[in-house]
Amino acid sequence: MLGGRGAGKTRAGAEWIRAQAQGHSWTGSPPAGRIALVGETYSDVRAVMIEGASGLLAIHPKRERPEWSPSRRRLEWPNGSVAQVFSSEDPEALRGPQFDLAWCDELAKWRYAEETYDMLQFGLRLGEQPRQLITTTPRPVPILKKLMGLKTTVVTHAPTRANAYNLAPTFLETVVARYAGTRLGRQELDGELIDERPDALWSRDGLEARRVEQAPNLVRIVVAIDPPATSGRKSDACGIVAIGLAEDGKAYVLADRSRRQAKPSDWASVAIGLWHGLGADCLVAEVNQGGEMVAEVIASADPSVPVKQVRASRGKYSRAEPVAMLYDQEKVHHVGPFPDLEDEMVDFGTSGLSGGRSPDRLDALVWAITELMLGPRSLPRVRGL
Repeated sequence: MLGGRGAGKTRAGAEWIRAQAQGHSWTGSPPAGRIALVGETYSDVRAVMIEGASGLLAIHPKRERPEWSPSRRRLEWPNGSVAQVFSSEDPEALRGPQFDLAWCDELAKWRYAEETYDMLQFGLRLGEQPRQLITTTPRPVPILKKLMGLKTTVVTHAPTRANAYNLAPTFLETVVARYAGTRLGRQELDGELIDERPDALWSRDGLEARRVEQAPNLVRIVVAIDPPATSGRKSDACGIVAIGLAEDGKAYVLADRSRRQAKPSDWASVAIGLWHGLGADCLVAEVNQGGEMVAEVIASADPSVPVKQVRASRGKYSRAEPVAMLYDQEKVHHVGPFPDLEDEMVDFGTSGLSGGRSPDRLDALVWAITELMLGPRSLPRVRGL
């Protein structure tokens, strides 16, 4: 169960253990006799999983509440079910005991995650169907990624907003305003596993460091289009990105309006609307795929929009590399978060995107920055003069 902060992961884990220990009818199995409770530290298991506001002691009615023996690190239910406490700091403690099931909390924070998880698996050998529940805010740690890829793993997600009723009224408003769409927000609020490739041209930390709240005065704005070769349900996306150039020579990504499964008239309408909305100077369109079609579609929709046609003579990686260098030199900034665009950037390596898709948003960004900062162009005019 991957969840954001305050999404109710602890309550869900505690309720699952309660139902399994007492053999509730919906579980379809008799009471679990032996249970492992595993957390980052012993104190975490006690403070959060057992004694916490959503922990095992709090959720049981008084007559059903298990007896907690801190010195023995042991919970005992009236029906005889027993839960033992373990810490990721002491994997060897899991040698010997055996269990029907386990609840592992905040796996992504475990100190010795691989060793602790492995020792636990050898102990899950009682009952007809030994199983475990892992509740965690995701981080791209190897053990979590490995488990999510197994056919025997069922993955569920719970964003923070799903539990809004039980959170302070101003909490979501405050944190969403600050972190929505950022790497930290997607991980800590939406419960997403945010990963990146070691050979990618961009890193998430680098993009976060280049993020600003607003752009300064701009001297030139370009809207770039990377059109799909076809339209329809299986077509690539149409990349539509707007970038402005400031007086200090730095570029600012202003908008990502890319569209999937869009007809030419649809993406043309979006690009033209963005061009007018930002008061852009030029609309750049790659014509390798669409040929003259791009300019014709734009012209038929709005003849007043100037289209500069560009043609790729090098591969995508070769075109993107000098743009990535501009980011490294702190010459490109993002005005706010662009989750889908940034996902492509941190997943783009020498072989393209890891899933084999076309990096359409990234292509549009590369064309816009190339036009503003790398390609031959006339001196920019000061906007408004």
